[in-house]
Amino acid sequence: MTALTELSPFTYHVIILMVVLIIKSVASHFIAHEPLRFFQFYCLQLGKKVNNSKSSAAHQTIAGLSALLVTLVPIAIILWLFADFVAVEYLWQALLLYFALGSVNLGQINKIIAQALVVKKNNLAKQTLKPLLLRETDQLSQVGLSKAAIEMQLLRSLQQIYVVSFIFIFVSPLAALSYRLILEMHYCWNTKLPQYRHFGFYSQLFTQLIQWFPSRLMALLILLSTLGQGSLLFWRLTRCHFFKLNNNFVIAVHAFSLAVKLGGVAMYQKEDSQSEKLRKISFNDLGKQPEPQDMIKATSKVNFSTYSSLFLLALLAIAFQFVIRS
Repeated sequence: MTALTELSPFTYHVIILMVVLIIKSVASHFIAHEPLRFFQFYCLQLGKKVNNSKSSAAHQTIAGLSALLVTLVPIAIILWLFADFVAVEYLWQALLLYFALGSVNLGQINKIIAQALVVKKNNLAKQTLKPLLLRETDQLSQVGLSKAAIEMQLLRSLQQIYVVSFIFIFVSPLAALSYRLILEMHYCWNTKLPQYRHFGFYSQLFTQLIQWFPSRLMALLILLSTLGQGSLLFWRLTRCHFFKLNNNFVIAVHAFSLAVKLGGVAMYQKEDSQSEKLRKISFNDLGKQPEPQDMIKATSKVNFSTYSSLFLLALLAIAFQFVIRS
C-alpha cells in the first residue's frame, strides 16, 4: 500500500476530502451539529454592535469591510502559525476541512419536508425549513415551501460543500476555512436585509467572487444530467446569466433541468421584526410550479453534480500517481 508521504499533494487532498465527507455524512445521521454556530453568534452580535443603519451608505460599507478584516485576518494568522506545531499534518488539514464543510444531509432534510407536505403538515415543513433560510416561511404555501426548499438545498450544497471542496483541493485547507468564515459573515450580514444593505456589501462581494468559477462547474454538471432532454436549449436560455456575479446561472439551469419555476418574490424580516417583500428574478416562467416530488428530483440533480465531481477528482488523482511513478 502506498504510504501517504509518497502521494502527490493533489492525491493527498482528494483522499482527505473523501474521508472527511464520509465521516461528516455518518456523523450527521447520529447527531445534528454545526461547528461554526458560535462564530455565527459572534457575527450577529458584531453586526448589531458595529453597524449603524443611520450612518451614510459609505460609512456602513467601510464599517462592514473593517468588521470582516478584523474578524478574519487574526483567525487566519493564528491558524497559519499553529500549523507549524502540528506533528500530523493530514489530521490538521482534515480538521480544518471538517469545520469548513457545511451540512451533507440536506437531501434527507428535504425528504422530511416533502413527506410533511404530502400529508398536509405544512407547519412541520415550515419549522424544519425555517432554520435553513433567511426568508420568512410563515406565509409560504406548499408551492412556496417546495420552491424554497429546492433553492436552499442547491445554494447550500454549492456554497458549503462544492465551493469549499474546490478551494480545499486546488488552493489550501486554510483558504477553504477562510472562505467559509466569509460565507458565514455574508449569511449574517446579508444585503437582502435592509439593515445590512450596505454593511454586508464586501462580504457578499468576496463570496460571489470566490464562488463564481466553482458554481459554473456545478451548473454545467447539472446541465450535463439533462443530455437528451433539451440540454442545448437549456444552455441557450440560461447562458445570458453565465458571466453575472451571482448565482442566477446555477439556479436557472436547475430550474430548467427540473422543468419547474424557481425564484420570484420572497419575504425577509427587517430589524423591527416587520417583513419586507423583495422581488427577485424568476427562472423558467413557463415551467410548472414546484411540487414535493420535485424536491426528490432536485436532490438527485445535486447529488449527480457532487458525485460526478468526486469521480473526476478520483480519476485525476490516479492519473497523477501514474505520471509520478512513470
